[in-house]
Amino acid sequence: MATIHIDYLGGLRTDCVHLQSGTHINTDAPTDNQGLGEAFSPTDLVANALGSCIITTMAIFARRDGIDLTGSELDVTKVMTTQPPRRIARIEVNLTLRASREGEAFLPDDETRARLEKIAHTCPVAISLHPDLEQAVSIRWETGVAA
Repeated sequence: MATIHIDYLGGLRTDCVHLQSGTHINTDAPTDNQGLGEAFSPTDLVANALGSCIITTMAIFARRDGIDLTGSELDVTKVMTTQPPRRIARIEVNLTLRASREGEAFLPDDETRARLEKIAHTCPVAISLHPDLEQAVSIRWETGVAA
């Protein structure tokens, strides 16, 4: 059974539907590739998938230790090749992680941080991407929960 249904709308745009939830995402070609850049491009979604997978997988494992990563933030930058063939050359993911346990902010110990940071490099999307695509992941831990 299909996971996603995509309708091509013309004008280099698509409407994508996640069939289980009914959630829609529209795409548009980027301005540097004949589009208007008015929505995520397909390559933006690849970069987004990496960042989302990293934090989701880390949160799954953190939860097992009673740690909540709510309030953590990621900035993701996609860098395209400058020479043909056009492809993603590099995805930069900068994480600012904030942890709490039972509603109280805390900084996990070195062993726990190392275990969670390893997950950032081995989430399902990270290990599914082609090895020629550079994944630059930086992680900074902060005490306190974001407002």
